Amino acid sequence: MKATVVGGGLAGCEAALQLAKRGIDVDLYEMRPEKMTGAHTGEKLAEFVCSNSLGSFDTGVASGLLKKEMRMLGSYLIETAFSTQVPAGSALAIDRTAFSEKITQLIDENPKINLIRKELTQIPDGPAIIASGPLTSDELAQNIKEFAGEEHLHFFDAIAPIVEKESIDFSKAFYASRYDKGEASYINCPMNKQEYEKFYDILINAPRIELKEFEKNAKFFESCLPVEVLASRGVDTLRYGPLKPVGLVDKRTGTENYAVVQLRQDNLSASLYNLVGFQTNLKWGAQKELLHSIPGLENANIVRYGVMHRNTFINSPKLLNKFLQCKKKNDLFFAGQITGTEGYTESIATGMYAGINLANYLNGENFIDLSDLTMLGALTSYISYEGHKHFQPVNSNWGILANIDVDKKIKKNKKLKNELLANRSISYIENLLH
Repeated sequence: MKATVVGGGLAGCEAALQLAKRGIDVDLYEMRPEKMTGAHTGEKLAEFVCSNSLGSFDTGVASGLLKKEMRMLGSYLIETAFSTQVPAGSALAIDRTAFSEKITQLIDENPKINLIRKELTQIPDGPAIIASGPLTSDELAQNIKEFAGEEHLHFFDAIAPIVEKESIDFSKAFYASRYDKGEASYINCPMNKQEYEKFYDILINAPRIELKEFEKNAKFFESCLPVEVLASRGVDTLRYGPLKPVGLVDKRTGTENYAVVQLRQDNLSASLYNLVGFQTNLKWGAQKELLHSIPGLENANIVRYGVMHRNTFINSPKLLNKFLQCKKKNDLFFAGQITGTEGYTESIATGMYAGINLANYLNGENFIDLSDLTMLGALTSYISYEGHKHFQPVNSNWGILANIDVDKKIKKNKKLKNELLANRSISYIENLLH
């Protein structure tokens, strides 16, 4: 038996590996480097194009529980992420180059996977998983639209700049994690009120890259807003968002600052750091002026400027069931951000789930029903819920899980309630696997 997987990103690679594990031959199509996107930089598979962090691995956090579930279910990419991990407190951040190289090697060396470097412009005949991602080519997107009979929705994703660590002034910057949680693995650039106001003035007056005509009606995804869009909501918005100073004290001075810019390690050698929450669509000259106005980054060497690109996702509630199976074509599945799940972890998770379920379908076995007692089951139930009037992308979050009966005291204790929800999910998967 053979299946086709379209897309060599996070979801597509995970799906291909899951299919191969279950005895299915796979043709994995990746259009790079024959045809590049506006965000990718190379030809390696499973490239991280925005942040290098998959979020928390603490099961008391929604995305952390999702990672735990994925490890229990045998995710190849999550295990690879842990093997290429760089310090980031309680977050799972990776050396993106090492990660992509390892996944590419896994695919290349798997005898059941045939990697084809070619663009597919149509949904393939026969069993398939479409994991072409948020940057699906226009031709394939048009074909999916014609097949689905539903208009695609669009939103924007933005990428944060990266700077060289050697160029950071550590007489001003300091290492710390918020509330001293985990290792002091973030670089922090503190601002007083005057410095912040200067930074803010530059930001709100900085020129932006003009959107193309077809992009102007697209929407931003709320959890990945460009820093200039956040700033436009008010002078203090950033101070309660990515630049919040609480829990970040420079032990050299004991000072709690007015605002703090955080930088997160981007590679294993710790030579590169990305600016946390600094996704942007400012023109590159404006980005340079803005970054050099930040204390500690006055002479920073910027190795990658921020960019913004259009993301595409399907109207999943109309097209998919909770197993990520297409309602119109039983041997067609979708996975990754094209389904309306947002985030690296979620992309890998849906790739894993689609791969397992298509393999089970081809092998005459039942789908794995995770139910909404688990984070992954709740995520796929949410994106396939037909009651959505205005479907928008979603991350893993506690609100999508099936409710749990607890007394009023526990209900008010969010940490304890989340712990109970996590334990319930883990127990459900343990029972499923035995």
